[in-house]
Amino acid sequence: MLKETETTEFKKSTAELKGAVISIAAMLNKHGRGEVYFGIEDNGKVVGQTIGRTTIRDVTQAVVDNTEPKVYPKVEARQIDGRECIVVQTQGVDSLYFAYGRAYVRVGDSDKAMSPQEIETRMLNRKKQLWDKEISEKTLADVNQVAVKEFMRKAKAAKRIDFDFVDVKTTLHKLGLLHKNQLTHAAELLFCDENSMEIQAAIFAGTDKLTFLDIKSFKGNLFSLRQQAEVYVEGNMRWRADLSESRRKEIPEIPVRALAEAIGNSLCHRDFTNPKGNEVAIYKDRIDIYNPGLFPEGINPEDFFTGQEQSILRNPLIAETMYKSKDIERWGSGIKRIHDECAAAGIRVDFNRRKTGFVVSFYRPKWEEGEGLAGGQTGGQTGGQRKKLILSDKQKKVIEILKARPTISRKELAAEIGINASAVQKHLTKLKNAGHIKRIGADFGGHWEIAGS
Repeated sequence: MLKETETTEFKKSTAELKGAVISIAAMLNKHGRGEVYFGIEDNGKVVGQTIGRTTIRDVTQAVVDNTEPKVYPKVEARQIDGRECIVVQTQGVDSLYFAYGRAYVRVGDSDKAMSPQEIETRMLNRKKQLWDKEISEKTLADVNQVAVKEFMRKAKAAKRIDFDFVDVKTTLHKLGLLHKNQLTHAAELLFCDENSMEIQAAIFAGTDKLTFLDIKSFKGNLFSLRQQAEVYVEGNMRWRADLSESRRKEIPEIPVRALAEAIGNSLCHRDFTNPKGNEVAIYKDRIDIYNPGLFPEGINPEDFFTGQEQSILRNPLIAETMYKSKDIERWGSGIKRIHDECAAAGIRVDFNRRKTGFVVSFYRPKWEEGEGLAGGQTGGQTGGQRKKLILSDKQKKVIEILKARPTISRKELAAEIGINASAVQKHLTKLKNAGHIKRIGADFGGHWEIAGS
């Protein structure tokens, strides 16, 4: 016989949805996890639940809309004793959850409203354990050593650390990413290629998500994810050639530094307890960088334009590590840097709160089709016939260096050729799209292959 517990609640049907949301908050406040079953009576008898076209979505939305902090449940249909039921699974690391404006705690198989005194006591006494400081299930054996070494190279070059690489364990310990020799969630995401993170990237034919021309899913450690997303955007937006000076200059439709900042911030400040992935969406009129992390209440994105507002860090360990390698700049300056770069280029950029997260929208200039394009595709390449590429001297040099040193980094390649990293990335993207080179493995720890080698 099924039985209710402090982490399990039964509801006869979704007519009791409000009570279910309250039970979720109560269980999270007591145990940090809980399950609600629709289609089971209080005594454990399975009666089943009618599941319509929008039932799962309605249950999910009710939980998200009526909890604070927001709870993002896993909701699925499941057969129990031969009958259709709905199972809602939740977990959370915040120590105090509210449902419909009130805090509840689980006592046995019932939900008890917390008094103002109980709430105050809990808030005063708790020591909030931030998500990125919690212990990961990954081990030191899962860490990509090449990624750690590359991070150290960048951090040393930025003069933001004062110690050398000895081994992975020592380095992570000095970075504060270990707890009693165990990896934290921050260490897992930053340096383990196998983790829960994902970026969905796509190109759409119009200004909405109805028709897509290309779609990709990126996995890997946080530094690799950032690089993969940057390469995707830079390779699929428009560039025009400025021939007004003695040297040809390629100008992107959206400032590369602003895009890189938005992508870096979206990874650094996202809500990692939300299973939804980050998104990069290229539309006909704009490029959206989305992350599932709600913007802090009481503060507007515009407040950061002056550079005076202080950043509220959701993931301080991750932010501190990315700062050391110069993958993000001074905390709280990201929005200002994006705004200033776009203002200087005459590009409109919007910072928008969403119910499920935050999105930075870069509006694409209305260049005429094909006018002055210097690489990249208006809508991206989706396969089929590749565009023939006549190799420039620098592209020939890139291939020559990659053949000799297939693990060379983009920054090292730029230094050897004598151009900046963004220009190197454009050459790499063109060579990849034309089939001259191929990337094998992650951006951190992988290598280049030359066609025909």
